[in-house]
Amino acid sequence: MTTPHAQPQRSAVILALRFYRDEILRNRWAALPALLMPALGTIGLSYIAPLVIAGLAGRFVATNGQLPADAAFWAAATLAGIILVSEALWRVGFHGLNRLAARGVEHLYAVGMDELLAKDATFFHNNFAGSLTKRVLSFASRFEPFVDALVFHVMTQFVPLIFASVVLWQYDPMLVVVLVGLIAVTGLVVTPLVRRRQRLVDQREAASARVSGHVADTLSNMDTVRAFAAEEREADEHKVRIADYRRKMIRSWDYANLRIDTLVSGISAVMNATGLLIAVGLASRVGVEAILVTFMYFWNASGILFRFNQIYRQLESCVTEAAQFTQLLEIPPTVLDKPAPEPVRRAVADVRFEAVDFTHAGGLPLFTGLDLVVPSGTRAGLVGRSGGGKTTLSRLLLRMMDVDGGRITIGGQDIAALRQSDLRSLIAYVPQDPTMFHRTLRDNIAFGRPGASDEDILRAAEAAHVTEFVDGLPEGFETLVGERGVKLSGGQRQRVALARAILRDAPILLLDEATSALDSASEVLIQDALWRLMEGRTALVVAHRLSTVAQMDQLVVLERGQVAERGSHSELLARGGVYAGLWEHQSGGFLEPETASDDERVTTG
Repeated sequence: MTTPHAQPQRSAVILALRFYRDEILRNRWAALPALLMPALGTIGLSYIAPLVIAGLAGRFVATNGQLPADAAFWAAATLAGIILVSEALWRVGFHGLNRLAARGVEHLYAVGMDELLAKDATFFHNNFAGSLTKRVLSFASRFEPFVDALVFHVMTQFVPLIFASVVLWQYDPMLVVVLVGLIAVTGLVVTPLVRRRQRLVDQREAASARVSGHVADTLSNMDTVRAFAAEEREADEHKVRIADYRRKMIRSWDYANLRIDTLVSGISAVMNATGLLIAVGLASRVGVEAILVTFMYFWNASGILFRFNQIYRQLESCVTEAAQFTQLLEIPPTVLDKPAPEPVRRAVADVRFEAVDFTHAGGLPLFTGLDLVVPSGTRAGLVGRSGGGKTTLSRLLLRMMDVDGGRITIGGQDIAALRQSDLRSLIAYVPQDPTMFHRTLRDNIAFGRPGASDEDILRAAEAAHVTEFVDGLPEGFETLVGERGVKLSGGQRQRVALARAILRDAPILLLDEATSALDSASEVLIQDALWRLMEGRTALVVAHRLSTVAQMDQLVVLERGQVAERGSHSELLARGGVYAGLWEHQSGGFLEPETASDDERVTTG
């Protein structure tokens, strides 16, 4: 199985950045004040205010301490005005930032869900649901701290450096050369270390995904864990995974602290000392204010370097987590709609499998040149031992997977030429293990046809004999059935799935062991409802219990991916072939495993 925890590749990181960039551009009218106003406010507080103070100090020195009272008053008033204007700019910036972040998160949640829904069945077979959930939620939620870091740590730190460079240039161009030079040196020295740390962070995030995947896998199979008394074993496995996560966390954090932060701190100290020495040398020529302004500007700039790792870590964390999701987008789907899909021409029509070849990933060929015809409006039962390909045929008809060769047609149309949603709208499907949403019973039935009236839902529930147990539920049709329908029995879930299919009212009916979880009395009732449902429809019914399909128009016996026999129940019994042997060797209506030996078989006759 392809691991869902591989480290995000560089292309996935770039793709994540593109998603975030596009989101900022999409909300540009909120992004502009969010990105610019706090930066302008920072210029006022951190770079214009020091000019006022330095100017006041210069006049104090020039007048030998005899500073006029009005000069101090106007300096104080100017400083207060700068603070108020800067604060107002920050408020406007926050207003835009709040809307940018909220709209971005909302849209990215929708984008992430759309991307997942576009994936095919193979994708979900190869990825843990818990890990996918964590990834798609992180993809959207990390946009907020990303834009926060962009506004508060990038724009408010680096944009004001342009203003500082212009002011320092007025004193001496060498100040700007030293400032820019030390920042450039820092970038050159730190970049290789940052790349090394990125690999450590990728390993850390991969370990985190393994932890969440194991938790989700264990919780979704809790009944099995308890049945096999495996709680301690699963807890131990979890401890192994979180210990690995702890080691990788410490490695990535220590690398940042002991290497990157230590190096940047040293460069910051050099920057402050150099700036002060140059300013002292300029004092005799440009005045004492040069010392104050230069020292404050270099101090602010060195603070940027000192916070460089913090800034990078926040941006890195956001993008790396988002890349855990965008990495999945690089997995090409195996089932795709054609660029110009055909419209559905006929609703009720024959279903044909023409020279179909199919091999499960990593397995031996299952179907080789398979031919099968289900005429329009007829009922076909697919029978045979496990592993013969009955369920696979169902999944191929639904285009959960694509054939390797040949084609499947409905009314003469290749299903690969249809839009997947159009194809599946023609089919009402009841799987062997029907899944329920953690929603109300009504919602689970209505899933078959959104917008169905209460009367239609009730009729479908009555036809599937759901109403027989509804009164026993705490809130009737409004009862939450629990995750995967855990509050319902297996038979009740099958009845709900049948009601969903009845409500669907599709021209093709596809049943995969649709009554396997029912008791005999319930099965008789449901079979009657199914016979009525099949009238005027093309039906394919997968069954191990032969009695459930004995009255079908035709029976198709599959053996190792091939059609071994075809005909009615009486014809196949009279032929005395594979089907007759299966019928003879049934016990309680179920087929024995193909590998069972003669002395292991239990016969009823």
